Amino acid sequence: MLESEDYLGKDAVELSAGIRAGDYSVVEVTECAINRAEKVESSIHSIVTQNFERALETAKIIDNSAEYLQKSILAGFPFLIKDLSTVKGLPATFGSNLFKDNKANISSNIVQKYLNAGLNIFGLTNTPEFGLTLTTEPIANGITRNPWNLEYSTGGSSGGAAAAVAAGISPVAHATDGGGSIRIPAACCGLFGLKPSRGLTAIENKLGDSWSGMSVGHVVSQSVRDSAAFLDIIKLEQANLFPLPPAPKSFLDKLGSEPRSLKIGLQLQHPLDQAIDNDCLDGVKQAGMLCESLGHKIEEINHPIDYGPITSAMSKLINTHIFQRVHARICQLDLKLNEADIETSTRIVAKLGSDVTAVEFLQARDLLYAAEVTMAQFHQSCDIIVSPVLTKTPAKLGWLNMNSNDMKEYTQRFRQYSGFTSIYNGTGQPSMSIPLHRSAIGLPVGVMFTGSWGSDQLLLDLASQLEKSQPWPRYVPNVQESA
Repeated sequence: MLESEDYLGKDAVELSAGIRAGDYSVVEVTECAINRAEKVESSIHSIVTQNFERALETAKIIDNSAEYLQKSILAGFPFLIKDLSTVKGLPATFGSNLFKDNKANISSNIVQKYLNAGLNIFGLTNTPEFGLTLTTEPIANGITRNPWNLEYSTGGSSGGAAAAVAAGISPVAHATDGGGSIRIPAACCGLFGLKPSRGLTAIENKLGDSWSGMSVGHVVSQSVRDSAAFLDIIKLEQANLFPLPPAPKSFLDKLGSEPRSLKIGLQLQHPLDQAIDNDCLDGVKQAGMLCESLGHKIEEINHPIDYGPITSAMSKLINTHIFQRVHARICQLDLKLNEADIETSTRIVAKLGSDVTAVEFLQARDLLYAAEVTMAQFHQSCDIIVSPVLTKTPAKLGWLNMNSNDMKEYTQRFRQYSGFTSIYNGTGQPSMSIPLHRSAIGLPVGVMFTGSWGSDQLLLDLASQLEKSQPWPRYVPNVQESA
């Protein structure tokens, strides 16, 4: 029988191997996940929709079906989906009161991939409204707290997923990244988080649903190999909306190969001339020294891209796609934009999106294409860029408020806090956060590693090498009770 203390600290690959070997049942693994959720959820509030009863019923069915476990090596594993992707029959709020009574009538493409692999969905995790900010404190579904310290943010927008994994509810959870939303929560919660290359993985069939390809889905995880295993589930075999990057038959099977000696550039200056905390800079410098000790070549670099125009272009595209979503919903509800029950920042974003012209939209796309070319050329002489994920250690809850009375201050704080992650959503490159550092008060500090388009396996191999050299805590063993 699988006991809770045995469940904690095992990754999904190990737990799933135990199921296939008959060491324990799908029901036992699912009960451990649910029991852990029931123990810590009052403190962290990571799950906004519980699907516990149905998941347990499904687990019983799987335990009585040998054929079910043949779907994939992870078949039967209890899994959490971020509330920006839809699961047929479950609520789909997208973190917004505008969708508070909405139920999904179809599963997202990425969710369908998970279902086809036999994963057992036992809940939906919290996200800020439409995934639009760097913390997870939506009005619609409440605040998610960082398991390392409940006064601090989990980051966003996959904050619910990251909190659940860091608290030990599950060793891995679905996440999405449209501007840093896998890497930022991974950094804040001490997890591994890879944003895959554009075109590698399942997305929806409409550009608006993936922010013109800037947003992709994957997972946050305690271990690198779980990330590789789940990437195998969602990778495409043929191109969909975008070119298909090179990929092995199985990322997991190839994982563990020592990467060749890499040329690694350290980015120590903020691309938008913002200050960077010493904790974050120290993380990058120490990561550089660790890489050098493993035989890689390190040098400080100047980034080849002028971030200002690129981030402005990305904002135009995101604003347009948010307006698309909001406009479709308010038309359903026969509302005007100023009547919609959405947060202040979201309303501003939607209004800005409504004003973007076709010419501006196409100009923005052209700028991003040019940036892709520039980065491809740069990576011919530099394999990996290492930088901070954020300029600061995890922010306190309430510091980044989408409903601030001073939106100028909100925008300034957003700009000050971020800056490093989003450009790689624009260029489509794979990029990952690795939990290699801690702040002076013990909060996790992620370090970002970015490679050329299609270098996902190289990044995973490097991450695995670093994980072996400097292992990190898998989860927070004693999540404090909320006040």
